[in-house]
Amino acid sequence: MTLLGCARKGRCDVPILTLLYAPGDRPDRVLKALGSPADVAAVDLEDAVAAPRKSAARNHTAELLKDVDRPVQVRINHPSTPWYAEDVAMVDALPNMVEARCPKVESADQVRDLASAMPGRALHLLVESALGVEHAFELATAAPEVVSIGLGEADLRSDLRVLDDTGLTWARSRIVTAARAAGLPSPLMSVYTNLHDEAGLVASSLTGRRLGFLGRAAIHPAQLAPIRDAFLPSPKEVERARTVMERVAAGESVGVGVFVLEDGSFLDRAMVEQARAVLDVAGGGRG
Repeated sequence: MTLLGCARKGRCDVPILTLLYAPGDRPDRVLKALGSPADVAAVDLEDAVAAPRKSAARNHTAELLKDVDRPVQVRINHPSTPWYAEDVAMVDALPNMVEARCPKVESADQVRDLASAMPGRALHLLVESALGVEHAFELATAAPEVVSIGLGEADLRSDLRVLDDTGLTWARSRIVTAARAAGLPSPLMSVYTNLHDEAGLVASSLTGRRLGFLGRAAIHPAQLAPIRDAFLPSPKEVERARTVMERVAAGESVGVGVFVLEDGSFLDRAMVEQARAVLDVAGGGRG
């Protein structure tokens, strides 16, 4: 069972707000990620590992994760690389709690090949090109093993030739829409690469939350707390959500289906679902 929100096929648990990357060729950092307060530790065999270190990274990862007892994802190399087959074989031999993070996904056939190579193992798809964004819903529904879809924004920026985050707004919304339309959890945001800009990290995360993202990947433990705080509902949001749920329960008990709150807001079923989502995050977000 994945711990990334509520997805298809009964995959449902507490919301994931933080995922911490560690390069697979640095076992010391992998151990720190595994022991960190991140909801998920992500071992990277791809971009963070230079070509001469790929085999060492794979071997270290296999050893460190053979008896893992916490949520972990391994970002494997792309099928076009010479490391893909060995990465897949290594991950497929690990406990089921270890899930696969799959980069640069562009086609449903690629997803089905991944699912066939790792049957029954949860797949987290990363869309990192214009073509991948165009195929987002097709990717999200390509196989039952797919439990999340998200963006890899560094490569996407390059492919789209955009100058700043403004140029990513449509792609971000497309991924959020595709994920929800496919019955998958709201996606995690991509990493924020400036380790010294906490204010920028928070502002970017709040923007992502407004667009429908839930949680974010991190590249340093210091980013975990600001990310969690940015995506957790405020006390005011939680109180409003409770009021909505209480008002609905009281109304349903006497056969009333439409409500108006004290501030004049009209209350319908959509607002009830949103309130329930707020309370799920508030109650499930880890401290």
